[in-house]
Amino acid sequence: MFIRKIVTEEDRAKALAKAREKQRKRITKYGQAKPRHAKKGIYSCCYAFVVLLLLYLMVSVSFRGKGEVSILFGFVGLGTIALAAIGIWLGVRGMKEREKNYITCKIGIGVNGIVFLGLAAIFVRGLVR
Repeated sequence: MFIRKIVTEEDRAKALAKAREKQRKRITKYGQAKPRHAKKGIYSCCYAFVVLLLLYLMVSVSFRGKGEVSILFGFVGLGTIALAAIGIWLGVRGMKEREKNYITCKIGIGVNGIVFLGLAAIFVRGLVR
């Protein structure tokens, strides 16, 4: 009662051609597989996106309120500094992964570093004032 599909030689040839094409797409012209992005570098870029989004929201709300904002925005700013520090840490950890593409790590470290330094400068300026 089992229905068995009859596999023809033509079907096998098509499957082999499809498998060869898939393998060819993974291999570069020098015979090496394309390196994948470092996982922690991708996480670092995600943290950078979240940090920039929070920074944009804080600046826009502060601009609309003409500088009169609650203490909650100060805590969000401190949290953003912590997120940027975690993003830098993840980017550095991602650079230690072997045989990966490190561009996401570099972008994450750069963006998170700039935001971290900027927010830390604003925080120190607020303490001195």
